[in-house]
Amino acid sequence: MDRTISRVKLFVNENEESLALKRKVENCFLKYHFEIVEEDYDLAVAIGGDGAFLRMMHQTGFNSKIYYIGINSGTLGFLQEIKPDEVELFTARIHNNDFKLEEVSIQETTITTKKESDTFYSLNDIVIRDRDLNTAHFSLYVDNNLLENFVGDGILVSTSIGSTAYNLSFGGSIVYSALHTLQITPIAPLNSKVYRTLQNSVIIPEDKEIKMIPTGNTNFVISIDGENKIYKNVLEIKTRIGSKKIFCLRMNEYNYSDIIYEKFLK
Repeated sequence: MDRTISRVKLFVNENEESLALKRKVENCFLKYHFEIVEEDYDLAVAIGGDGAFLRMMHQTGFNSKIYYIGINSGTLGFLQEIKPDEVELFTARIHNNDFKLEEVSIQETTITTKKESDTFYSLNDIVIRDRDLNTAHFSLYVDNNLLENFVGDGILVSTSIGSTAYNLSFGGSIVYSALHTLQITPIAPLNSKVYRTLQNSVIIPEDKEIKMIPTGNTNFVISIDGENKIYKNVLEIKTRIGSKKIFCLRMNEYNYSDIIYEKFLK
């Protein structure tokens, strides 16, 4: 993908810090003769925290024909590469085509119930819990091969990008964003004389499909990038790295090891 950037749309959190930063960003883009538009844009820019970036993804439908980047006015801002004091330099470098692109995989999930089948996309993860927060029971397959009979509070399946989000809270591994994987992370798995369940996360290659078939209650709360939906009478849940890809704009010195150190250790 090689597209000249001339038209920009801003996706902005409605808080004081983000709105103030928006004015600075607009002035910088206009200074370098970019157009700020609402439609038919080349670059989508999220101003806020990671939530702003995720909302931008879903609002734009994970569009592979545009570029994405985030400017951080939040706290952690793992998805938001540009700092507020870097806005001027950032816009100048875009003007000079001084950047690189990273292809990011999108998770595709299909939920089949007795009445319907629903397919949706996520950047970070899906989380599956019993609707009433009781113990969840699944037979969990990878490419139709049984991995485990899961019993516990729930299951989280994250992308590589999402490995540093909710996944990390449950003891999952950090995966470099350049790898296109899914990670199955158990939430409070049971392990006793009655139940034998994996206690650690399992990382799955991009060409594999994960399938979960309920063996107990079939009503679930399923979170898609943090947005909850209730599904009744679920027959199966399938998730995989889909054919959709997005392109995140990176500065040439962008390094994932540096990002991990800065966000979690510095």
